[in-house]
Amino acid sequence: METNKQVPSLYEWAGGMPVFEKLMVAFYDKVLKDDLLEPIFRHMSPTHQVHVAHFFAEVFGGPKIYSSNEGSHAAMVTKHLGRHLTEEHRKRWVQLLVATADELELPADPEFRSAFVAYVEWGTRIAVINSQDPNLTMNPHEPMPKWGWGEPGGPYQP
Repeated sequence: METNKQVPSLYEWAGGMPVFEKLMVAFYDKVLKDDLLEPIFRHMSPTHQVHVAHFFAEVFGGPKIYSSNEGSHAAMVTKHLGRHLTEEHRKRWVQLLVATADELELPADPEFRSAFVAYVEWGTRIAVINSQDPNLTMNPHEPMPKWGWGEPGGPYQP
């Protein structure tokens, strides 16, 4: 007999907003102790961690707190403009975030981790590309990325 079971979003599977908020607070604590990343983030706002948590949560299928109250996809992109992030910065950011996810025991099943790491890799690579141009123009109504259990599809085209 076939059951009609709905697949949870990545947000639901991870454990909801408390998990994303805890993840980003613990992660940015590491960032501020890291010799390579601390100079980039030392002047971040006191609410930066929560905004990033809300952004990630929305991308992974959670509530639209970020896009409704805190910004837009275009606003997030502009935060990276002219920062000249390097591949070394990107790799360290990814390494610390994945290590924090492990420490906080986010789901470790291959499907979740594959989707989680795929988004982190994709997003950080876009951030590095965008950080090289201080004058990038972007559609202010660009929709938020949406990440699920499947493949993003197709090669990157700037």
